[in-house]
Amino acid sequence: MEPLKLLAADTAQAREEAHLQRVSRYADPYLARRSAGQKHPVEDFLFTYYTQKPGQLKRWHPGAGAVLTGAQAAGRLGWKHYRTLDDGELAALGLAAGSTAVTFDRHAFLADRSDAVAFAGIILRGTAARPAQFGCFGLHEWAMVYRQDKFDLRHEYLQLRLGAAGTDKVVEDNRIRCTHFDAFRFYTPDAIPLNEHSPSRESQRHMEQPGCLHANMDLYKWAYKLLPALPSELVMDCFELSWRIRAMDMQASPYDLADWGYPAIPIETPHGKAAYVEHQRSFTAEAGALRERLAAELGVIAEGAPR
Repeated sequence: MEPLKLLAADTAQAREEAHLQRVSRYADPYLARRSAGQKHPVEDFLFTYYTQKPGQLKRWHPGAGAVLTGAQAAGRLGWKHYRTLDDGELAALGLAAGSTAVTFDRHAFLADRSDAVAFAGIILRGTAARPAQFGCFGLHEWAMVYRQDKFDLRHEYLQLRLGAAGTDKVVEDNRIRCTHFDAFRFYTPDAIPLNEHSPSRESQRHMEQPGCLHANMDLYKWAYKLLPALPSELVMDCFELSWRIRAMDMQASPYDLADWGYPAIPIETPHGKAAYVEHQRSFTAEAGALRERLAAELGVIAEGAPR
């Protein structure tokens, strides 16, 4: 179990304020659009596809082992998976008996979330151990609108850059080899048999690979599911990587997003494919470092968890 470490009040306050500013940069425009009944095809995604709400993301957590005192502690007395320190722990940290001090409640967290912790570990370690694949070219997005007229599937405020026939031809002229179930499950029915793999929720733990944009975006999901055990700064590192991956993923999609400020990466051309892979390799390296950090944090959290 991690040792307890007292976090100075001014340090905690500075970190909390910095975190709120960091989150607000992304969350506040989304909340304003939502209030106005507006949508953004790129910048709403992390708040609509994933389950973490902006208000939850704005809450700052110092992570496992950190001890908060004073106002920082008092504000968290009712927060889930926090506990107050006993007098012995207070004395060990040089705090007076009866002082208000809180820290992450590891035992309560594992009692509630042991299955999630175990599954996150399987995904993170398994993905890191597999070779990265770089030949998908983002065609999962194209497969999601393949023959969309036949199935009456439309994004009402987006236009296809190459039109319906041109989009279908790109799908038919390329190998479709998505390994990520949460992308594959949105394929149109006619696109499903064109995929070289048949990912499923059951096979996810065996198929996730580190070159996949969606697997790397999902580092944000695994991170926020482990709150408040993780420091919020690490969660936001994952969030910001996921944000940038989403932008590139949509630039390589069949949609015309130029008017939204996202010029196309034309993956139907050799130049576009090369650009896609260059971005993909860069994201894979960044995600690898974050995946390693998450796995290390997870190892500490999971010590002694039920198996």
